[in-house]
Amino acid sequence: MDNPQETHTHPGELTDVPGWFPPLDQVLFTWFLERQENLGRTGDLLELGAYMGKSAILLGRHLRAGERFTVCDLFGGEAPDGANRAETAKSYASLTRQAFERNYLSFHDELPRVVEAPSSVVSTEVDAGSCRFVHIDASHLYAHVRDDIGAARDILQPDGIVVLDDFRSEHTPGVSVATWEAVLNRGLRPVCLSTQKLYGTWGDPTAVQEELLTALRARGDVGLSVQDAAGHRLVRTRARGMKTPEFPRSRHYRAPEPTPVPAPRPPRRSRGRRLALDLLPPIVTRAVRRARTS
Repeated sequence: MDNPQETHTHPGELTDVPGWFPPLDQVLFTWFLERQENLGRTGDLLELGAYMGKSAILLGRHLRAGERFTVCDLFGGEAPDGANRAETAKSYASLTRQAFERNYLSFHDELPRVVEAPSSVVSTEVDAGSCRFVHIDASHLYAHVRDDIGAARDILQPDGIVVLDDFRSEHTPGVSVATWEAVLNRGLRPVCLSTQKLYGTWGDPTAVQEELLTALRARGDVGLSVQDAAGHRLVRTRARGMKTPEFPRSRHYRAPEPTPVPAPRPPRRSRGRRLALDLLPPIVTRAVRRARTS
């Protein structure tokens, strides 16, 4: 995993925004959100942990009239405990709310509702049963992730989708424990797994899984496998040469300057011809050159 740094320039494209949001997850986010829209499902959107706004920018594109999009992040503010403060200082030192807002407004006319606070406040900031899609990418510490998952369960609609980031990264074991605990003991039903995110629901995942499998099997850039574990069907997805999906460019996009075509060089004389011209008397050399240019 790379370590993107904050930039003070406006992004021209989504790929210019620092952050960890692979093409496969961009495809999956879009598929779940468009499925909800095609089914006429309405509801709010929520993201816990926004970093520089890369996934929030994509989520905001699917916000419809009458819906609310809430983003909750510390944005460099005071963490609720010592462990969280250490985590923030190590991984998110360059994060500022100004950077997030600058990036988001490059693609959208209005900001989402921004809650600059620990994710623990979300239950008092977002109505129960109001959201159709929740993305959790805040703290990686077990206790915080466990509470975020509990809040998402209350905030989501019965068939809403929750996405848990970093559920199997080697440096985030707390997320792994909290995620699989939710699957085994707290009623969370996996819909699919990507390289770094688990997509789940507290509703019945059967229909959405079948539709997703059909859609992904039609693509040549997604590898699939299906396993059963502890009574759950686990659909594993992986990118196979997947390109970054198209996304509208920002208002600041500037087409790259065309690369100038260098003027053709005159043909080089062979070494023998150069030597002959050097050895001939000047009067003969001038005659040869006049003859070549006439």
